[in-house]
Amino acid sequence: MDNAVIQLLVLAGIAVFLILKLRNVLGTRDGYEPGQAPAADPAPTPRRGFEVIEGGEDRDITDHVPAGTPAAVALADMKRAEPGFNVGEFLNGARQAYEMILMGFERGHLDDLVPLLSRDVFESFDEVVQLREREGLSVEATFVGVREIELTDARFDAATREGEVTVRLVGELTSIVRDRDGKVIEGDASRIKQERDLWTFARVMGSENPNWRLVATGD
Repeated sequence: MDNAVIQLLVLAGIAVFLILKLRNVLGTRDGYEPGQAPAADPAPTPRRGFEVIEGGEDRDITDHVPAGTPAAVALADMKRAEPGFNVGEFLNGARQAYEMILMGFERGHLDDLVPLLSRDVFESFDEVVQLREREGLSVEATFVGVREIELTDARFDAATREGEVTVRLVGELTSIVRDRDGKVIEGDASRIKQERDLWTFARVMGSENPNWRLVATGD
């Protein structure tokens, strides 16, 4: 065999030996190494909407009363007492209750309103209805709608867990009053009038009874 070939084979064997030796000492390279930039993470997918931060602003409350006011604090306490309580849903319910109660009072149909009225309010309504009956008066009314509804105050009693919410309402209706003979003595069936009321509803938060009762009225 040629001497040059023999020398080449010897050098090749030495090179293989050195490579194997280095692998045993240094190990193999895998993944990130100093001086090598790590692969960038894919761009995060943008999140839509907003995330409610614990302890942050509750828009369900601050959309109706200023943050930090006694009313806002009371509404927050109500939510802690009953996590399912929602101010917006309450106002929708108050709007519907307003129509039911107002029309029941105008028409003298109070029996169906017992679950929605406190004893004091029921008695004051009933007194007016009985007075009309004694005088032979009857009311014909048609509800048009609620023009305005605004939450004006809220209170919460931690001891009794009773919450109170006061709302200002402006309702629109038509009504006429007839005497014993059926003659119209007040009102105009073709004219819409506005009814302005300040009503306070109350309920024990967390109770099984979902009904809010009307406990006070004003204007």
